[in-house]
Amino acid sequence: MTRFSLLIFALLSTRLAFSQTTPTIRLQSPDGKLDVVFSQKEISPGKRQMTYRVDFQTKPVILESGLGIQVDNHIFEQAMAQKVSSPVGAAGAGWCDNLSVKNVVRTQRDTTWKPVYGERSQIRDHYNQIEIQLQKDDNPNYKLSVFIRAYNEGIAIRYFFPEHPQGLYHRVMAENTEFTLPADTRAWFTGWAQGAYSLRPLENWPDMAERPLTLQLPNGPCVSLAEAALTDYAMTKYKLVPDKPNTIVTSMYESADLMSDVGTPWRVIMVADRPGQLLENNDILLNLNPPTTLVNTDWIKPGKVMREVTLTDEGANACIDFAAAHNLQYILFDWKWYGPAFSFNSDATKVVAKMDLQKIIEYGKSKGRSGAPVGIILYVNLQALYKQMDELFPLYKKWGVKGVKFGFVQVGSHRWMTWLTEAKRKAMENGLMVNVHDEYRPTGTSRTYPNVMTQEGIRGNEEFPDATHNTVLPFTRYIVGAGDYTICYYDKRLKNTHAHQLAMNVISYSPLQSVFWYDKPALYGGEPEIEFFEKVPTVWDETKVIHDAIGEYVTIARRSGSDWFVGTISNNDGRSLKLPLDFLPKGKNYTAHIYSDDPAVPTKTQVRVTTQKVKAGQSLDMKLLPRGGQAVWLTPVL
Repeated sequence: MTRFSLLIFALLSTRLAFSQTTPTIRLQSPDGKLDVVFSQKEISPGKRQMTYRVDFQTKPVILESGLGIQVDNHIFEQAMAQKVSSPVGAAGAGWCDNLSVKNVVRTQRDTTWKPVYGERSQIRDHYNQIEIQLQKDDNPNYKLSVFIRAYNEGIAIRYFFPEHPQGLYHRVMAENTEFTLPADTRAWFTGWAQGAYSLRPLENWPDMAERPLTLQLPNGPCVSLAEAALTDYAMTKYKLVPDKPNTIVTSMYESADLMSDVGTPWRVIMVADRPGQLLENNDILLNLNPPTTLVNTDWIKPGKVMREVTLTDEGANACIDFAAAHNLQYILFDWKWYGPAFSFNSDATKVVAKMDLQKIIEYGKSKGRSGAPVGIILYVNLQALYKQMDELFPLYKKWGVKGVKFGFVQVGSHRWMTWLTEAKRKAMENGLMVNVHDEYRPTGTSRTYPNVMTQEGIRGNEEFPDATHNTVLPFTRYIVGAGDYTICYYDKRLKNTHAHQLAMNVISYSPLQSVFWYDKPALYGGEPEIEFFEKVPTVWDETKVIHDAIGEYVTIARRSGSDWFVGTISNNDGRSLKLPLDFLPKGKNYTAHIYSDDPAVPTKTQVRVTTQKVKAGQSLDMKLLPRGGQAVWLTPVL
């Protein structure tokens, strides 16, 4: 062996063995702006703990924080001890203590893929990754890998149990992934999925925080903590660590029983210079999920949905006629069409409402613009889904139903999250689109199950939140994916202006967009701005955040084909803004259709519709009323 070969061998041995030292392992994002350092430190004599830290452009984002997972294998070990000649050893709560790094595997990826639908039509999957392979000092059968991915958009961490030689199960009791933030960090806090937000310091929280959890750091960067690829595991939230200032830790709803080889969901730390980039970069959550196995996706058709509340033939046909006239693609029959929704005695294979569902489905097929039918979506509550799912989905497919709204699903426990994943899969196999209600929040799994078009997990318009709440949503809840906001328009309980409501069609991303939620066709009085409902799509080729003053005002521009749609909303205060049109391609002229609040307009909605010629480099002046907004549709001049 040459001297050079001996040197290389020595370097590789040092890199792979780590038997005598505690390593410091560094990983950078592809653009070099994010830097992650994994290490281990002595926390007491003979006891080592895994730690990590994250810097963004040399600024600390996550200070040194603990990593670990609490596993209780006692029951499984007892069973295994009866089958093997010697016990596999007790791990208990200190399973992650005194793990030695045995190997580090580095990989990288840079590909693009096209989603079935989304906030953009092409997604780049670009990251550097390390797999840190660890082993228990006193038992070589206890192994754990920590995966860390560094994207330009953020950092993702997960724990992975390799296959055990005796087929050992793992009862995960808790995840101890910590996030220690710089002092004076504040969080946009809500304690439940349909709660209101408040900006709080990292102390004295009244409850655990929902995810995503968006943070404002004193040194500049914007951070959001999220979860990706939750399919077979218990849901987590975030809680404060009492004895560690400015420290948040993941908090599992309950334990999860896993069989190796298996990994946990990803813990995601999104980082950006400004809040709007968090939304622009949210494809990181999709990238952390596996691609769909579905080959034919032609039946998955995004669109706008109107709820039919009378549950009669007359009401249904009126809704279908209205939908066909105003370019809405679906109508929804909400709860009670099959009986008491909260009872296991109800039967979701039978229509008890006074309507002929099959005739209504056929009538919808005969309507629609350019021959496109108006499809039917059925609400089914958890009780009927749990009892009848295997019967319902093939039957609804036979009837010609296009989708199912899952009502009042249970979320949190390992059992129910796994059940929900199975329900998504079975609906997909039967060609049914899905809208999940109520407390469920997405984790990017729509990449795997693209039939799951939207979900609630949001304080939406059916609860009539104020305008300030709506200016927070794009930088909190909407970071993690589609939200069924249930846009209202004519209801007298609205707190915000009608131009604000129009703009919410752009602000709120939902491939199945519920519109006119509490409204009926008879309320329509020929208001000209309804044109915007007709024209606005629900999925996009490109998304840009123009204004991102979280809690104050928001402007989002989205492109579909060659047309752009822009939504601007203000909080409870009025203000004047300029809308720069730099997102338009240079050298092209556009017609801007502008929908703005004007109390002088003699309609019940008081929305003025104007048009003007514009091009890139120009800007539009916007005068927003308190709780107001403005919508703009830009189409090229041919």
